[in-house]
Amino acid sequence: MTTGSIECFAGISGDMMLGALIAAGVPAELLQKTAAGLGIGAELRIRSVNRSGIQATRVEVLENGRPADGSDHHHHHDEGPDHDHHHHDHDHPHDHDHSSAGHPHSHARNWPQIRDLITAAAIPQGARRIAFRAFELLAEAEAKVHGIPVEKVHFHEVGAVDSIVDIVCSAAGLDSLGVSQWRCTPVNVGSGFVNCAHGRFPVPAPATAELLKGIPVYSAGPQMELTTPTGAALLRALDCRFDDHAPLANSALGYGAGNHDPQGFPNVLRLSVGTPTRRAVSTDFPGDRVMVLECALDDVTPQVLAHAMELALEHGALDVMAAPVVMKKGRPGTLLTVLARPGDEGPLQRLLFRETTTLGIRCHEEDRVILDREWVPVDTEYGKIRVKIASSTGEILNAMPEYEDCRRAAREHSVPLRAAMEAALAAWGESKKASA
Repeated sequence: MTTGSIECFAGISGDMMLGALIAAGVPAELLQKTAAGLGIGAELRIRSVNRSGIQATRVEVLENGRPADGSDHHHHHDEGPDHDHHHHDHDHPHDHDHSSAGHPHSHARNWPQIRDLITAAAIPQGARRIAFRAFELLAEAEAKVHGIPVEKVHFHEVGAVDSIVDIVCSAAGLDSLGVSQWRCTPVNVGSGFVNCAHGRFPVPAPATAELLKGIPVYSAGPQMELTTPTGAALLRALDCRFDDHAPLANSALGYGAGNHDPQGFPNVLRLSVGTPTRRAVSTDFPGDRVMVLECALDDVTPQVLAHAMELALEHGALDVMAAPVVMKKGRPGTLLTVLARPGDEGPLQRLLFRETTTLGIRCHEEDRVILDREWVPVDTEYGKIRVKIASSTGEILNAMPEYEDCRRAAREHSVPLRAAMEAALAAWGESKKASA
C-alpha cells in the first residue's frame, strides 16, 4: 500500500507543496502543463534554493511573465542562507495567500467562478476531486468566518492566480503519485500577525484557523505565518491522518521551499512516499492494516441502520457489523463497526455522519492477519457457482461456496439454498480429486 507522508515542521503552503512534489519526482512538465491549461496566463518558475543547509525546490507562479502575487522581488535573494526576507515587510512567507501592503491582488473570484474554472481544466478526475474539495473547504471556512452563504463567498487572496495555480497544480501532482493514504505530522502555524484583505490578524489567520479545527497544531520558530489557507485546505482535502503511523520505506523524498529564509530555521516542507514497514502481529501469515470505525447508536431505527450498512459496503468498506450493546441509562443500542482500507476512512466517516444519528466516530488502525483467497468456479446441476478458497503457503484451510451465487441458483431452480451450497462443495471436491 503506497503511503504519502507530509511533515509540516515549518508549516505548509501551496508553493511549498509544489516544490516538494517536484523534488519528490513529480515531473515539472505535468505541473507546467496544468498551469497553462487553466487559461489564466499562468506558468511556473522552478529553481533550486538553499534553506538552512537543506537543498530544496522553490516554485513561483507567474502571470503573463510577472510574479502573480504582484511583487517583483525575484532577485534571487533566497539563493543563499544568509539572506533574511523580512526587510520586504511581507508577513506571508509561504505562498502569498495574503495581500501585503503595497501589493494588492487584482482578482477576487467567487466560489462558482472558481468551480467553473476547475471544471473546464483538462486535468484527471482524481486531481479535479482534490482541487474541488480544497476550494470547497476554503469556501466553507470563509463563509463561516464572515457569516455569509457559501455561494456568496468572494476569495480575495486565494482567488488570485497564484493561489488557484497552487491548489490545482498541487492536486494534479498529488493525484499523479498514486498514493492510497496520506499522513501528516502536527502542523506548525507560526506566530505574530498577518495582513489579510480584511485587516491585520494574529497568526493563524481566521480562515486558516477554521480549516485547522481538529488538526494538531503548535507554534515554533520565527514570528511569521507558516501555515496558509491553501496549505491547510490541501491537508484537509487529502483526508490526512494525524495519529501515530508505521515507519515508511521511502521510495521518494523531496523538500519544497517557502519564500523566506530566516536564519537557522529550515523553511521547507518535506514530502515522502513509500510503503509502511510495520509487520502484522503474527509472522506465520501475511498481514496488512485496516481502519476500524465504530459508533454506538441508541436512537436509530432498524431500517436506517440496515440502509447505512448497505451503503458502507457500496462505498468501499471491507466489512460492516452491528452488535447489540447496553448504553448509558440502561438503553439498548447498537455498536456499528466498519472496516476499511487505510485512506478510505474519510468518505466512510462522512457517510456515517450523514446516514446515522451518531455524533462521533471512534477511529483506530489495527493489524490483521489474513489468508490468501481465490474464487474457483465449479459446474453444478444448478449452474456455475464460485467457491471461495482460503489458503496459506499453498495449504487449503477453508472452502466456502459464494453466497450470492448459491442464492441465485436456488431461486432459479426452486431448490433450498442448502442444496445449492452442498452441490457446489461436492463439485469442488470432485474437481480437486481430479487435479490431484
